[in-house]
Amino acid sequence: MEAIADTIPFATGLFGMLTLMSTMFVRIVKTEIGSLRTEMSTEFRGIHQRIDRLDNDVNALMKHTFGIQRD
Repeated sequence: MEAIADTIPFATGLFGMLTLMSTMFVRIVKTEIGSLRTEMSTEFRGIHQRIDRLDNDVNALMKHTFGIQRD
């Protein structure tokens, strides 16, 4: 009985440490995913702006060269 009584606090401590570490890991992963999402959103906005500018340039060239207005 004494051996079981000695292992219960150790097992409880081990389980508590495992819970703490897994909780911290999940929080870190969520934070990193959020920052990656923000960074990618910013980059995609930049790419969309470049495509819009390119589309405006193509429209201007089409109008100048062929007299055609693209939509």
